[in-house]
Amino acid sequence: MTTAFDTLGRKLRLGLLGGGPGSFIGPIHRAAALLDNRFELAGGVLSSDPTRNREGAAALGIPAYDSLTAMIAAARLDAVAIMTPNDRHFSECREALAAGIDVICDKPLTNSLAEANALVEAARGHVFCVTHAYAGYPMIRQARAMVAAGVIGELRAVQAEYLQAGMSTPVEQSELTRKLRWKLDADKSGPSLVLGDIGTHAHHLACYISGRPLVRLAADLGAIVPGRVVDDYGAFLIRLQGGVRGTITASQALAGTENDITIRIFGSEGHIAWTHRENNHLTLALNGKPVMCLARGDADLLPPAKRVLRIARGHPEGLTEAFANLYRDAAEAIAARITGAPADPLALDFPTAADGAAGLAFVEAALASRRAGGAWVDV
Repeated sequence: MTTAFDTLGRKLRLGLLGGGPGSFIGPIHRAAALLDNRFELAGGVLSSDPTRNREGAAALGIPAYDSLTAMIAAARLDAVAIMTPNDRHFSECREALAAGIDVICDKPLTNSLAEANALVEAARGHVFCVTHAYAGYPMIRQARAMVAAGVIGELRAVQAEYLQAGMSTPVEQSELTRKLRWKLDADKSGPSLVLGDIGTHAHHLACYISGRPLVRLAADLGAIVPGRVVDDYGAFLIRLQGGVRGTITASQALAGTENDITIRIFGSEGHIAWTHRENNHLTLALNGKPVMCLARGDADLLPPAKRVLRIARGHPEGLTEAFANLYRDAAEAIAARITGAPADPLALDFPTAADGAAGLAFVEAALASRRAGGAWVDV
């Protein structure tokens, strides 16, 4: 099959915003962008510190620019990858889109629903990918396709968990890293740290796999570490479209956890379950039948999962490959926009600005529920 990217006949020129020296997420984005040979790094504004910006760009062998405006003017960009602190996402995405440049943005999309909705409008006619990277795992796409195909019957319930331990101690009382300084600043990280950081991932997984948007919730949101002023814990009763019940739990302060993500989708005929620790496998348990363990690389996986397979079964893949699957999807969509050639339809299932805005609607509903003492509120 000839893809839109094949028709383009060249690599896409990618500008980098953020992700400079010492960044956790920057190297993952760069490796993902380069893994399938669809992007070339055309320049970067890697840090707001001029020295770190120059040193980071020099280490990558790319031009350093002092602003997005300067990079747009000089670098002939097709797309930008945005990995800056959350409070900068809105202005940077808006500037890139206004210049006709497609966007790949880290989550959360913005710090407010109003800004997120404005970006949804600005992105019309452009490609906009939000890197909810877990949607790039083959077995997450298998789970989504199985639910859509009715394998587990009529949808009944959803459970999503995202648990971390990084803030289970009073890190505020220690010497703060650059990353912690901005994350603990609500003006930069947003009105709820745990929701912007990981809660939006759990919300996206619940909605992405089930194929149902969130319509109502009741929140228990706050801090469980004594003296903490930012949110580190959230537990939610939820209703998805069609009356589907569910729960979402997200915390960065549960000691002994290790980026533990679990998603379970229950139907009238059985359920499917996926965990991040065993991301290459998916459990299928149907009423009256033996429990099955599906593996990435199985011959009978559905087309959305098969498209993002890279190596044979038994050879594990991980987070970088999942990110790379989103970058490859975005590259196909960007090439289709540039050339007018049809995109591979299986490449168009990546999280978009609309998904990012749905995450902010979840955050704002959770905050409203907290203000109402944990009452049910509409999303």
